[in-house]
Amino acid sequence: MSPDSELFIGLMSGTSMDAIDAVLVDFAIEPLRIQSTYTQPLPESLREALLRLAAERSTDPLRCLGELDHLLGSAFANTAQKLLDAARVEACDVKAIGSHGQTLYHSPGGDAPFTLQIGDPNRIAQRTGITTVADFRRRDMAAGGQGAPLVPAFHSALFRHKDRNRAVVNIGGMANVTLLPADPKQPVTGFDTGPGNVLMDSWIRQHRDERYDKGGAWGSSGRIRPQLLARLLRSDPYFQAPPPKSTGREHFNLDWIIGQVGTESPQDVQATLCELTAFSITDAVRGHLPDVVEIGVCGGGAYNRSLLKRIEANLPNCTVVSTANWGLEPQWVEGAAFAWLARQTLRGLPGNLPEVTGASEPVLLGAIYPGRSPAS
Repeated sequence: MSPDSELFIGLMSGTSMDAIDAVLVDFAIEPLRIQSTYTQPLPESLREALLRLAAERSTDPLRCLGELDHLLGSAFANTAQKLLDAARVEACDVKAIGSHGQTLYHSPGGDAPFTLQIGDPNRIAQRTGITTVADFRRRDMAAGGQGAPLVPAFHSALFRHKDRNRAVVNIGGMANVTLLPADPKQPVTGFDTGPGNVLMDSWIRQHRDERYDKGGAWGSSGRIRPQLLARLLRSDPYFQAPPPKSTGREHFNLDWIIGQVGTESPQDVQATLCELTAFSITDAVRGHLPDVVEIGVCGGGAYNRSLLKRIEANLPNCTVVSTANWGLEPQWVEGAAFAWLARQTLRGLPGNLPEVTGASEPVLLGAIYPGRSPAS
């Protein structure tokens, strides 16, 4: 490995809870270079246990929480090691791992806001020997913020353009937007718009026992039902709530759909859920950066052709592309973001944007778990 390299690993497991993505990033090259990637699917038994715990349906929740924290920490560590093996890189050449962890519950409102991510970073640091930065969200919450979304700071560093107003749309289980004005005097803003893939994934699993709607094919076989769409949008104040705002699976889930669906066919519901995601995204972009000219889409939703067509239809004067057109494949943006956030922490630099999260000030994010050789 070149002595001039500056290698970090980002680990990400999203709302879908189906896999761990690992990204090896070299920051010595501007703006960055993805050296290697690796995806490790989660065993179905582990995923089901996570979903039960997140839905508060576990029979012994405290024991389940402790065991899953252990198992996920080990799974994150194994994924990082397999990434290193595939890249033929030694652990001692990596400065740090940034691990987002698996979100089980996110509750930024109320009298005692909290967020819970598991995947024991002690185990990651111990098993890989690499200094690990984790627990990124809670420091922002301690400063009065929502704790999410945290990726807009990375989007700003990587994708902001001096001549064109851009937006980054990250469509994972939830969807979030980052608004990047060309004018450097204008702040970068962003927030969770609502459901991304989570409702579509839950609905197709319920009716076809499939994890996701590949390419949006099943949804595109149905018809959008305007009355159902209006009912879904009207039923939840989240869509009209002003930012800062963030959400999660505890808010948008299968029960949320079932309570509002009438006699529509399952595929028509799927088509309408796709439009719900597209509309809530584009309505947010129009409302907060109306003169946007380019949108870069990342996350799993970037591979849903039907969803992208609906976003394009709702923003006819805007170019909608994959972030691959901007230099970073959609699947790896979030993993790279947490590698970048770990680097920010080790450099003593803040990782949050108060304009995005609502925090009172920029703060260093995360806790540092030393590897066998302290981070430098």
